[in-house]
Amino acid sequence: MRSKPQCGINPKLIVIFCFFLLLFTILILGSNFTPPLKTPSSTTISETHLSNSSTDETQVPIAKCPSLEVPFIPTCTKTPPSLANALIHYATTNITPQQTFKEISVSAKILAKKAPCNFLVFGLGLDSLMWAALNHGGRTVFLEEDQSWIEQIKQRLPTLESYHVVYDTKVHEAEKLFEHGVKQECQTVSDPRFSKCQLALKNLPGDVYDMEWDLIMVDAPTGYFDEAPGRMSAIYTAGLMGRNREEGETDVFVHDVDRVVEDKFSKAFLCEGYFREQEGRIRHFTIPSHRTRLGRPFCP
Repeated sequence: MRSKPQCGINPKLIVIFCFFLLLFTILILGSNFTPPLKTPSSTTISETHLSNSSTDETQVPIAKCPSLEVPFIPTCTKTPPSLANALIHYATTNITPQQTFKEISVSAKILAKKAPCNFLVFGLGLDSLMWAALNHGGRTVFLEEDQSWIEQIKQRLPTLESYHVVYDTKVHEAEKLFEHGVKQECQTVSDPRFSKCQLALKNLPGDVYDMEWDLIMVDAPTGYFDEAPGRMSAIYTAGLMGRNREEGETDVFVHDVDRVVEDKFSKAFLCEGYFREQEGRIRHFTIPSHRTRLGRPFCP
């Protein structure tokens, strides 16, 4: 989820800046549009009304008035703070998100439909402000394994809501955890806190379990070496949260699916039957509530 500094003019930075500029333009034009008011082109008196008056009275013709056109009056709309902060941040830094423009677009188009919504992100980085801006007006929460990194980001981006998470898994344990994950206790839908499955994360902040998340992005924890925590539990728990919601569905995105763990665990526990799209290294699943239809299998 973190990004490394780059020198010189970064083409990806220009593309991202243009993306935010386009989004800002759409917001402004949408708020300024005022449909013209319909006004009558002429004033008339009905024959019925005239017939009810005295027969001795003489009908007086009513003059027609020219139609009135309401002039377009622009309104002044402030830039949303989350969008303004994102524009300033990405315009003044050479550090850009790790995901490509096409990969970002996969989740961005879902956010465009659902925002403002509840968005949970495993991972905290210099692209986090972008996700918060795309979910303007909603709640975006970041879960990060590195406490010192949280403090660094808070100093630079204090408006982001983030929490420290401790993982007790290792990448080299992935195969053993996968074998455990196909057992019955891991195929049962419940609150992750009370699950008997070893893959379920049980030490997240209580508010994370109580919230029904519309989108979940799994882009952490670290998973590129054997002693790293790996994303086995994050992927499984994201799917369990989606299944355990009261109703509706949760869109889950897994990044780095070119790696063995992300590829294998996303297909098994987010289910190929719930797969929607893949672009580059990001994969999109839509997990429906399993509480609205009893007896639904863990995977379709």
